[in-house]
Amino acid sequence: MSTAATLDRRGLWIAFGSFVLWGLMPLYWHLLKAVPSLQIVAHRIVWSALLVGAWLTWTQGRGWLRAALARPRVAWMLALSGVLIGGNWGLYIWAVNAGHVIETSLGYFINPLLNVVLGVALLHERLNRVQWASVAIAAAGVGWLTFQHGAVPWIALVLAASFALYGLIRKLAAVESIPGQGIEGLYLLLPALALVAWGESHGQGGFLHGWGWGLGVLLVVSGALTALPLIGFAYAVRRVPLSVVGLMQYIAPTLQFLLGVFVFHEAFDRERAIGFALIWLALAIFAGDGLARSRRPVPAPAATSRA
Repeated sequence: MSTAATLDRRGLWIAFGSFVLWGLMPLYWHLLKAVPSLQIVAHRIVWSALLVGAWLTWTQGRGWLRAALARPRVAWMLALSGVLIGGNWGLYIWAVNAGHVIETSLGYFINPLLNVVLGVALLHERLNRVQWASVAIAAAGVGWLTFQHGAVPWIALVLAASFALYGLIRKLAAVESIPGQGIEGLYLLLPALALVAWGESHGQGGFLHGWGWGLGVLLVVSGALTALPLIGFAYAVRRVPLSVVGLMQYIAPTLQFLLGVFVFHEAFDRERAIGFALIWLALAIFAGDGLARSRRPVPAPAATSRA
């Protein structure tokens, strides 16, 4: 078996594991419901940054940071991606613990199609008619949900936009997955530490204010649960075809949706089902078109004569 094939298979399994972890994450955040969402995010950043930084220092020495930042544009790109993923985490945890798991799943259903829109707008990619139709149907689904409920599903749209932009930046940044995650964590570490200290001093921390050692352990473990799937995603997106990663992205929101309906018993009425059905139809059309195009044989280059 060739090295390339081994790397591809490893990338597929890592991507699969990452999306399953993301899909089941509402169960974990629900265990921390007693802790304010902002404190959960701050702990998530602190412990993941310390974990990743320690791993990099142990495996690559103290020069890993200088080596990664020496590459062109990496410093400012990872600063931006760090802000995006930090905001994404904050909104997601708040939404889960506020009873909006189904809407968070909608955001990650929309995300792959938003990736396509970003590719057209910023990378000058071109869509065929089927792909444009899928984007239009998804937009109709969002419009239906807005019309029926009298408000834009802003949680879903912000989650989708922030993660789509994050994925775009990580794709363009010339840095490997773990060092990239380490640099993002370092950018966010000091503000997160300040939030943890503020929470502890104002009776809202996770360690010193009567919630028990169990919640403290869960907050520390949240660092590992944050770092592992994000590193896996960044690893896979650089080694596995984007069409494959795009299809696998549906694992996480599907699991989140099932948790919202069957575990957390959130409302899912007929009007909401119609909006979701339009978005699922768009995803099915888009995925089917991608599979069909990936199976077409690549035409051989035309033979040319030499003078």
